[in-house]
Amino acid sequence: MGNLCLSCCKQSSSCEDLTPDLETRRRKQMEAAEKRIAEQQNRGIKNIEAVKRQERLDQLREKRQEEVGNKNVQSNLKVRYLI
Repeated sequence: MGNLCLSCCKQSSSCEDLTPDLETRRRKQMEAAEKRIAEQQNRGIKNIEAVKRQERLDQLREKRQEEVGNKNVQSNLKVRYLI
């Protein structure tokens, strides 16, 4: 009876097929991580495009304010030539 049990538990080549190679595992883990990040970013937001558009507008406003601030600093500087 012990022989019958051992004959069932032989290791087969199909065992190797069940474990994917390292590169496949890494790729699947990366895809899963990207999916989780995307889901977290979208959580609670109905219109993602509107949010992204608003973020771009905010960045543009900040950039313009910095440029205006730099122009004000530069306009206060005067160059005098001594002859």
